[in-house]
Amino acid sequence: MMLIVQKYGGTSVSNIERIKAVAERVSNTVKAGNKVVVVVSAMAGETDKLIGLAHQICPDPPEREMDLLLSSGERVTASLTTMALHQLGHKAIALTGRQMGIITDTVHTKAKIEKIIATRAVKALEQDYIVVVAGFQGVTEDEDVTTLGRGGSDLTAVAIAAALGADLCEIYTDVDGVYTADPNIVPEAKKLDKISYEEMLELASLGAKVLQTRSVEFAMKYSVPVVVRSSFNDNPGTLVTKEDKEMEKVVVSGIAHDKNQAKITILKVPDRPGIAAKLFKTIADTNIVVDMIVQNISSDGKATDISFTVPKTDARKALEITEKLSKELGAEGVLLNEDIAKISIVGVGMRTHSGVAAQMFEVLANHGINIMAISTSEIKISCLIDSKYTELAVRVLHDIFKLGEQ
Repeated sequence: MMLIVQKYGGTSVSNIERIKAVAERVSNTVKAGNKVVVVVSAMAGETDKLIGLAHQICPDPPEREMDLLLSSGERVTASLTTMALHQLGHKAIALTGRQMGIITDTVHTKAKIEKIIATRAVKALEQDYIVVVAGFQGVTEDEDVTTLGRGGSDLTAVAIAAALGADLCEIYTDVDGVYTADPNIVPEAKKLDKISYEEMLELASLGAKVLQTRSVEFAMKYSVPVVVRSSFNDNPGTLVTKEDKEMEKVVVSGIAHDKNQAKITILKVPDRPGIAAKLFKTIADTNIVVDMIVQNISSDGKATDISFTVPKTDARKALEITEKLSKELGAEGVLLNEDIAKISIVGVGMRTHSGVAAQMFEVLANHGINIMAISTSEIKISCLIDSKYTELAVRVLHDIFKLGEQ
């Protein structure tokens, strides 16, 4: 007997028929002799609908009340899924994030899980119940409802799997697994049988929408085996697991692209110690994540241009902060560019193979794609480019690194 956590995304529970199909899949897993915890997202489009309603009332709704509102979507799905399981003759119970014992910090709309007190779920599993949990949510120590950010149901599932010591965490979505690139852009993209936590973490953080970044961090920290599968067929998925020797033989495992990027440039800032620290601390204090940073010092060494990227959703907020600071710092002005994209190649094999960066830069240059900024780690190289070249860049990089032949 295995304890399996299964997470179903919005497209998997988009309507009553899909919810019934999910219940059938869960039922089959139980009939195979397993105990199951199910984590569900809101029905497709429901969260956006709730956000729309809030903005009709208030253009800048309070984050605490938004969390309470948005958590309702997952609760609806959890209740309906549990009812569907009852109809199939199973004992099942729906739990909210609070009832599941998911305790978070106090940062509304993107809270972090601090602990899970899973007493109620453990007791229900011992009594042979299927436990259905509303994903994407938790509560603070003061019992305020919080949400875990976009894709937060992935994090809910992995965190529950870690807390319960589950044998497997299955993430069901609308794709068969993790591909070498977006199949919508590269038709010959290949599905990977397995990928390391590190590679998946890089791909997730760089724009691949298969798994939420923090869910992969959690899986890696607690060694939770994760399988990404489709809820629309029975094909084997992609196993996200610890790195092994076989993985190092492949130089580049995948290509990610992210158009949800904005570049802010603060012009001609006086070049003195502490300027960058003040700028980025102020931005960090508002919980905005800065990605790439490029600094260009003027020829006389007296001033510098500082460019950095943030998620497009945070661009206006970051721009306001930067414009206010630029006046205090004596800078010349601030520019915002939202027509950019980040293109990245990822692979643990980069550690032991040279010349990968040169290959990437050369192929982009050969196709007239200018690079605005570069960032690297041991297993990834990212380039900032004009967004109109995104699809072309993905295709030529997929081709040059022969990912369709893996």
